[in-house]
Amino acid sequence: MVMHTMDHAELDAAEFMLKQKGMDYHLEVVNPRKVNLYFGNPNCVEVIRSFGKKSLSEYSPEEDFILGIMLGYDRNQQCVRYIKKIKREQDVVQALLPSNEIPEVA
Repeated sequence: MVMHTMDHAELDAAEFMLKQKGMDYHLEVVNPRKVNLYFGNPNCVEVIRSFGKKSLSEYSPEEDFILGIMLGYDRNQQCVRYIKKIKREQDVVQALLPSNEIPEVA
């Protein structure tokens, strides 16, 4: 699978090419000028669709991990990234809860 960030002005040409080739794709608007275009294996594209249209920064640690693996990033680096994101989330929860309400993490 490929994720390509492009100017919105380039989108029509990219969509035309992907449709001509019969390739599955999914779009996510990054901001008024930029879009993320995912294309390639239909199963991978469907997984991205299942996340819902949201910014990459809003992906859960699990969604971020899955995306990284599908894009071909190093598995070990993705594991390290996932662990850091989970730790960061746990730190935020602990900072927001009174000390007597901190849930036990197995």
